[in-house]
Amino acid sequence: MLEIGKDLAQAIRDEGEKVYPNECCGFVLGTFHEDGRRKTGDVFPIDNAREAEEQYHRFKIEPEDFIRVEKEARARNLDVIGFYHSHPDHSARPSDYDRQHALPFYSYLIVSVEGGKAHGLTSWELAADRVAFMEEKIIWQ
Repeated sequence: MLEIGKDLAQAIRDEGEKVYPNECCGFVLGTFHEDGRRKTGDVFPIDNAREAEEQYHRFKIEPEDFIRVEKEARARNLDVIGFYHSHPDHSARPSDYDRQHALPFYSYLIVSVEGGKAHGLTSWELAADRVAFMEEKIIWQ
């Protein structure tokens, strides 16, 4: 279960619209709770490192960005609890490519951006066996 503020959800939608027709991407910072909840504290957009001609349907996060954001999160007493990206002109459902490049444990937020306008925002968690994503319940704050 993921708790996210409406302002942070809107920041993800805005980022998706800003980079359309390409995919946006970034980190979700927050806290893990013993009952399994993840509470979002901030989002951290980064530049899509994928080659320019591939950005319309793929995103890439460089290891250096991951290290930089991990340090930033720790300095703020937060953790990286997940990632977000957009699906230009596609649904807010993870693709098989997303599944192949994801890790269990994290939340994966996807915003659909159709014709430059953000629609639906969903969250997913990859099963431990990595066979499929399970939709994660979102609690709007």
